[in-house]
Amino acid sequence: MVLKYIVDVNVPFNIPLWQTDEFEFQIFKSKTAKDNEIWNYARQNNLTIITKDTDFLNRTILVEPPPKVIHLKLGNMKIKDFLFFIDNYWESIVVASEKNKLIKVFSDRIEMIN
Repeated sequence: MVLKYIVDVNVPFNIPLWQTDEFEFQIFKSKTAKDNEIWNYARQNNLTIITKDTDFLNRTILVEPPPKVIHLKLGNMKIKDFLFFIDNYWESIVVASEKNKLIKVFSDRIEMIN
């Protein structure tokens, strides 16, 4: 099964690795969509939400997927450092998200909640 994603507006959208049909970008749909709208859209379309927003993290803990959430907790990282990080760790993040509903990504580790 190929996972598909929606990238929240608070995450950089110009990541070369993400420029495929598997990724949708909230910024191109609506910059003002409410979290509930994004959640429902992701649920209806079986998308994994990529976000820095803790509201999605909290909701994922209370509700069974879909959607799944990849919560990026990388702090204020320069874009070149973010690109380097995603290039090096994206495959591990994807593998973790295949079997878990919540992936918390830190600069030094990946935590999974099933």
